[in-house]
Amino acid sequence: MTIYDDPHELARMVAAAPRPLMVGLDVDGVLSPLVDHAADATLLDGVADAVSALAELDSVRVAVVSGRSLDGLAQFGFGPDVEVIGSHGMEVRHRPMDPLDATESRRLAELDALAVDGAERAGEGAWIERKPASVVLHVRQADAVSGSAALDGLRVAAERIEGATAKSGSNVLELFARHADKGAMLMHLAREFRAATTVFVGDDVTDEDAFARLGANDIAIKVGDADTIAWHRLHDPAAVLTWLRALT
Repeated sequence: MTIYDDPHELARMVAAAPRPLMVGLDVDGVLSPLVDHAADATLLDGVADAVSALAELDSVRVAVVSGRSLDGLAQFGFGPDVEVIGSHGMEVRHRPMDPLDATESRRLAELDALAVDGAERAGEGAWIERKPASVVLHVRQADAVSGSAALDGLRVAAERIEGATAKSGSNVLELFARHADKGAMLMHLAREFRAATTVFVGDDVTDEDAFARLGANDIAIKVGDADTIAWHRLHDPAAVLTWLRALT
């Protein structure tokens, strides 16, 4: 049976941690309930205010660190006090991303073609999301059997492309023309802020990269009941909202 932390007790523990405090937050499944199509996602009522209030505190820095592109994150309207990081760390709001070089551009075109083929194999309900340096096949709305087989086949095909990497998520597979890692970006932000304690809250497989980078004095929080290396858990976005408000 999955055991979840009490949001208020977890907030007291984080509040007592050494400052400065770096707080990283995933979006989908953490601040926003999961939906079938990314464009339909919205922040849970009250989350935007809670995140902004936390970011305004002295010696606290808040960053949204998401697999979404910056364009995909724009729909949530995060305020200027919140650092917004997209594409697993490749895109930073108000900082231009280095353009793909010729090799990366060719690699992305090859991966895109593979994703198109994968969507056809998955059948009705599958769709493709395109980002500046990656392409994502979503099969949540496709037939479970054909969707799973399409993701497996796509991963094998992508492994044949030199320099490409792939990350699995919840009914998705993302193919990268350039390496990206939420954990590396989180550590960069923590160093930049000279954080004494770093906290990361995530729900998906790709968030494990961030959890793996945290030190013994940092705080990893998993949302939901999936397997994780994080040592704390919250039940769902509603529990995250309660935690944010209590922490503030």
